[in-house]
Amino acid sequence: MNRSPIALPELHELPVTALKGVGEARAKGLREFEIETVLDLLMHYPRRYLDRTKEARIDELVEGEAASVLVTVESTTSRRLRGNRVLVTSTVSDRSGRLKLTFFNQRWRERQLASGQQAYIYGKLEFYRNQRQMTNPVVDMVGDQVGRIIPVYPQSEKSSVYSRDVSEWVAEALRRTLSLDGCSGRGLLEPLSVELRAEHGLVDRETAFYNIHRPEAFADQVLARKRLVFDELFRMQLALVLRKRLIEATSVGITHTVDGKLLQQFTDSLPFPLTGAQERAIAEIQRDLKRPIPMNRLLQGDVGAGKTLVAVAAMLTAADGQHQAALMAPTEVLAEQHYLGIRRLLDGMTVEEEGSLFSARPLSVELLTNRVTTSERKRILSGLVTGTVDIIIGTHALIQETVMFHSLGVVVIDEQHRFGVEQRAALKERTTGDEEPDVLVMTATPIPRTAAMTVYGDLDVSVLDELPPGRTPITTHWVRASGRLGESSSEPADTISAAAAAEAEEALERMWGEVRVQINEGRQVYVVCPLIDQSETIEVASAEDTHQRLSTVELEGARVGLLHGRLHPNEKEQTMDEFRRGDLDVLVATTVIEVGVDVPNATVMIILDADRFGIAQLHQLRGRVGRGQHRSTCWLVGEATTPDGESRMEALVESTDGFYLAEVDLDLRGEGTILGERQKGRSDLRLASLRRDRDVVIDARRAAVELVDSDPELAHNDVLREELAVFLDEEDAAFLSKG
Repeated sequence: MNRSPIALPELHELPVTALKGVGEARAKGLREFEIETVLDLLMHYPRRYLDRTKEARIDELVEGEAASVLVTVESTTSRRLRGNRVLVTSTVSDRSGRLKLTFFNQRWRERQLASGQQAYIYGKLEFYRNQRQMTNPVVDMVGDQVGRIIPVYPQSEKSSVYSRDVSEWVAEALRRTLSLDGCSGRGLLEPLSVELRAEHGLVDRETAFYNIHRPEAFADQVLARKRLVFDELFRMQLALVLRKRLIEATSVGITHTVDGKLLQQFTDSLPFPLTGAQERAIAEIQRDLKRPIPMNRLLQGDVGAGKTLVAVAAMLTAADGQHQAALMAPTEVLAEQHYLGIRRLLDGMTVEEEGSLFSARPLSVELLTNRVTTSERKRILSGLVTGTVDIIIGTHALIQETVMFHSLGVVVIDEQHRFGVEQRAALKERTTGDEEPDVLVMTATPIPRTAAMTVYGDLDVSVLDELPPGRTPITTHWVRASGRLGESSSEPADTISAAAAAEAEEALERMWGEVRVQINEGRQVYVVCPLIDQSETIEVASAEDTHQRLSTVELEGARVGLLHGRLHPNEKEQTMDEFRRGDLDVLVATTVIEVGVDVPNATVMIILDADRFGIAQLHQLRGRVGRGQHRSTCWLVGEATTPDGESRMEALVESTDGFYLAEVDLDLRGEGTILGERQKGRSDLRLASLRRDRDVVIDARRAAVELVDSDPELAHNDVLREELAVFLDEEDAAFLSKG
């Protein structure tokens, strides 16, 4: 009989139907919670715990205060109300008294609260006709569970999966798996060394799994959670570090010559000194470029921190060594903006040309998008093949099969947060040499350090945390009014006070008054709306309606342009050119102007229905102003209807620091919004939180680096290697399997 400890992959292969009481019908319900195996069940952690040592009695409840009480159901009835509504009423009791529960439009409560059931009720006590009652309280069914601390699991009435049932199945899985007292299983394999556990104060894995589900004291589940959170983050960081080291070990890069003439000429020509952060980032990139390993680096910085200058320095290093550079942008508008700005920065520069009658030729900067004419495209493609085009700027058109480079040395990707293996491979195929180009990914959406370690864990990270001189401060105001022009509020008249409506109207008038002053002084204005045209389902500002109204009402007489994604590319470029030249006073736009648009004369940003945007997007939009010598203002127009919405708007009024706002965003919205696609493939992230566990992310990263550097292929860590195969997403698994 096999009595060796159980590895997690073994539990992953064992269907949950192996447990008593879990037939096909129950298994189907569990699949709603993505529970198909015994491992899934053991990693289906309690969402909270009930401490029966601190139970209140019904006669101790205080009116108006929320409390939890353990009760027994005496009876439950339902009746139909007017408007096809349903009222469910339940009478519950304990030894001290009775309590009436009422539920509106929750017919299923009649089945749930059957006579004789035990339940934990949480809610505020009310008195109605001198009788104690709670309306729509939280209900946790506990059955006949005993014990001091009761785990409460996510449950579903629709799937007939209740917390008490899950608790029983988990108890059986623990009893048959673990080797602790009272259990009859083989025990769990321990992947972490005694030294590593001692260094980070971690309990062993068996104790962690038992105490997360069956704690005798709350301190037990705290220590259990700490260990299991470390496991989750350690596995994630281990996969990322392995991926990074594999790239370094299997890729052949270009050994660039750094500190060349072009780079020196460029920095000497700047009318202002580089910031300390820019100098530090350039030095980090230069160290990467002179190594024979392809660079894979993230450059993140706040709006206006000068990322483009750092990227240009990297591209000039390639040109200094007779290589080419490419900059990829997500939109044509942004690609064209980069092209105009970089061509202006590099105007007059020359490169040495071997074999030419002349010792040098002008540095060639070209733009390649789908809007380029056929003849221009042929000329540019020919120049890329012969090497006479030094820097190419464009969209994803750069990785089309018809594009080939003579010697692609550096690639810069702007705002493409997960420029994947496929795109990197496509770029490698676009060059004639065997070496892989160095890759620099830029983002103007700062994210906290711990999130960067997770989202970009296979990249090195450079941070620009200083603003260059000349960036004027931006003052931000919040107008608590509807983003729909002509309406003081989207709330019904009976829910908003006349004083609040008047205050909102006054604030709007003051805003438009200041806009008119700025226009009269020769400045320009952005007005941003979430949608292009009217929506019947979501009442948000319409760009086309706003354009029409501003032209005829609030800003009558001003030159108002319209820019949105449905316009033909030629119309978009014409409108942007007019705004850049100052031929338009106001640009009404959707979020196509979120990044890259640079008009120093624009001093006012108005964002309608601002409450419908996230912090990062609002901060990006605000960054379109404050780029010249004149003071700038951002107006956020919107009604925050939730506490998080209030906090979001208040944070933007309080600060223009993108890194501070990123921390606020992480706290308010959670890591799911930041991890995005990265998280979707990682079923392992059950307990860990980048908000709560910032320190653990750092510890896990350090431990992963130390382990991989001492054992690059995990040849001496079979347990961890096999666990990674269970928890990796498909992209990482395929990538790592190549090693």
